[in-house]
Amino acid sequence: MPTTHPAPTDWRGRRWALALLLAGLGSIGPFAVDTYLPAFEGIGAAIGATPVQMQQTLATYLAAFAVMNLFHGALADSFGRRPVVLVNLGLFALASAGCALAQDIGTLLVMRALQGLSAGAGMVVSRAIIRDLFAPQDAQRVMSQVTIFFGVAPAVAPLVGGLLFAAAGWSAIFWFLAALSAALALLMWARLPESLPVDQRQPFAAAPLLEGYGALVRSPRFLLLVLAGAVPFNGMFLYVLAAPAFLGTHLGLAPTEFFWFFAASVAGIMAGAWLSGRLAGRMPPRAQLRLGFALMTVVALANVALNLALEPHPAWSIWPVTLYALGWSLTAPVITLLVLDQAPTRRGMAASVQASLGSAVNALVAAVVVPLAMTSAAGLALASAAALAIGLAAWAVVERRVT
Repeated sequence: MPTTHPAPTDWRGRRWALALLLAGLGSIGPFAVDTYLPAFEGIGAAIGATPVQMQQTLATYLAAFAVMNLFHGALADSFGRRPVVLVNLGLFALASAGCALAQDIGTLLVMRALQGLSAGAGMVVSRAIIRDLFAPQDAQRVMSQVTIFFGVAPAVAPLVGGLLFAAAGWSAIFWFLAALSAALALLMWARLPESLPVDQRQPFAAAPLLEGYGALVRSPRFLLLVLAGAVPFNGMFLYVLAAPAFLGTHLGLAPTEFFWFFAASVAGIMAGAWLSGRLAGRMPPRAQLRLGFALMTVVALANVALNLALEPHPAWSIWPVTLYALGWSLTAPVITLLVLDQAPTRRGMAASVQASLGSAVNALVAAVVVPLAMTSAAGLALASAAALAIGLAAWAVVERRVT
């Protein structure tokens, strides 16, 4: 089992204040996805893009997100946490302005890729900052608080996007993202602490970087833990990616009504995160993971059964996603900390590889699974259950053979 060096104590304010600050960093990712989903059809009509091409704007963003996430943490291990966060917030603002000015699908795809390259820095680096500053139990509590605050973003984003689209057209959504990231950059410049001392930074050179990446990808425990967290997430996330079809076509909801689905899903995430924070230090991590996986399993099986037996309807089709989200967020802080502690001197790199592999799975789901599954509500339920089964198998191997 890897050992960890003592956590510094640079943050002397309240934990919830740091959690709120880091949740703001993490909000860029879901805002980049969820705000423009209600405007999918409108954007396609305005720039002459087909539904399949519009779906690729999601896949392109997620693929770029996955690739660059592989390097955000290594850069933060070498140059410090603050510079990486601030530079990438600035780049995201510029890319968002480019999306707003796009007049064709090619330009939009390029700008979405640039958004993806910069959007993940906050999420990756914030995980490393938490583990830099706090010992495991406190880190789990802070990570749970971050998830609670962060959970507001996916609920608010589609509502904001729908309102902006209705009031000012689709380009207003991307101007909003540009303004949001610029404001966050100013806030982080003023308040975000540098949690990595200079004497603990790693050289940014090819040989040590390759050695560090190689050690992680050769570790069965590390890879299985990443899969155990990343793949089950898509049991919930594929519903977000397929929201226009799931909510608009199958459930018959208007774009302005998408809010209710996102609010219910986020309520599940926040409830699970709150429970995870309460259980920190009271329930062993392995037991907490078993509880979360058990809940997801029951819900996924019930969701498949309901969708095979009944016609989809808002009255019952949304709550399974909510309860699944609760189970996933109960496991997420524990798995993330287990992942980070596999490389105590390279936490940024560990967070990067975790985020990159997770984003690669998300991109694969967006490009391949969602277009195939979104033709029916039953297809989405079966795809969700399959994602859980893969993650559950990965955790079972970790628990049985590696731990």
